[in-house]
Amino acid sequence: MYTKEGNTISDLMINDQIRDKEVRVIGPDGEQLGIMSSKEAYFKAKDSGLDLVKIAPTAKPPVCKIIDYGKYRYEQSRKAKEAKKKQRTVETKEIRISPNIDVNDLNTKANQARKFLAKGDKLKVSLRFRGREMAHKDVGRQMMDQFVERLGDDCVVDKPPKMEGRSMVMFLSPGSASK
Repeated sequence: MYTKEGNTISDLMINDQIRDKEVRVIGPDGEQLGIMSSKEAYFKAKDSGLDLVKIAPTAKPPVCKIIDYGKYRYEQSRKAKEAKKKQRTVETKEIRISPNIDVNDLNTKANQARKFLAKGDKLKVSLRFRGREMAHKDVGRQMMDQFVERLGDDCVVDKPPKMEGRSMVMFLSPGSASK
């Protein structure tokens, strides 16, 4: 950021902030005007009623363009807003089940999982073992397999069921049917 009289102007140098001896100048229509002193380029921009903006400070010599700076900043902010609008963060939702879950409860959890996957979210399915349930990990794996069967083509198994301490964890992502 560059400051002028204590106020922050922008990331780009404009007009009399450009202190380079020579700059490559691009005209308002995009044509090359050649290499000239920064003062000469500044006066050309001033004559045409526009601003001289340094767009490539690292180039040898630096590249400046004669443009309307206010309009340029407005267009940049519009582009940034459009890019932000099109971005979508993929969230990881979690569904917890237990080894002795009832059929209807499993169906309810599967329907909820289907909604998450339809939105495009990833899904973490965790199955917590309590007390003596740890002796029956095979029952837990069967529950996980039943859960995936209920979802059918709506999901793809990213990471198969794996024990993490007292929990069995599996990761799912949206399948071909929900895209």
